[in-house]
Amino acid sequence: MVMVSSTMLELGTPAPDFALPDVVSGDPISLDTFAGKPALVIMFICQHCPFVKHVQDELAKIGHDYVPQNVGVLAVSANSVQTHPQDGPEQLKAMAATLKFNFPYCYDETQAMAKAYTAACTPDFFVFDSDRKLAYRGQLDDSRPGNDVPVTGQDLRAAIDTVLAGGSLSPDQKPSIGCNIKWTPGNEPDYFGT
Repeated sequence: MVMVSSTMLELGTPAPDFALPDVVSGDPISLDTFAGKPALVIMFICQHCPFVKHVQDELAKIGHDYVPQNVGVLAVSANSVQTHPQDGPEQLKAMAATLKFNFPYCYDETQAMAKAYTAACTPDFFVFDSDRKLAYRGQLDDSRPGNDVPVTGQDLRAAIDTVLAGGSLSPDQKPSIGCNIKWTPGNEPDYFGT
């Protein structure tokens, strides 16, 4: 397990478009799927990572709390099935069912979306405002496996709430920390020195 931090993409960056199938429904998901929503939360997660397992119940709660408020929520896994077959679409579908996700969960087979968003770890979180400009990138909260800090989602929730209220977020944001995204051999990005 290699532990890495978010790349901390520049705030204000427009959300890159993408087109990926939802592993549950098979429906195509893109930025247009979330048109008209006042905020969009994109989380890069996976099935096997201990950092994701530590917070997965809270991720489901965030969906159940914010999707009814018309917030767009999307989970994406970009891990290579060549090296980590346990993160394949069928396993992601089972994860979504077990956790009762009420938002799409996509598999980024080519890893193009992860690269476009400069995703580095699982979990890695991005919040975009109504203009789809990046307002937040960073951690869910201060909890990590083994540090005895309760999982509350407070950092991500505060960011979503601020965007929904039309406020502006402090640029002082803490990066997420987790397992590195499992890049397909030969497909590693250059944005964090690999």
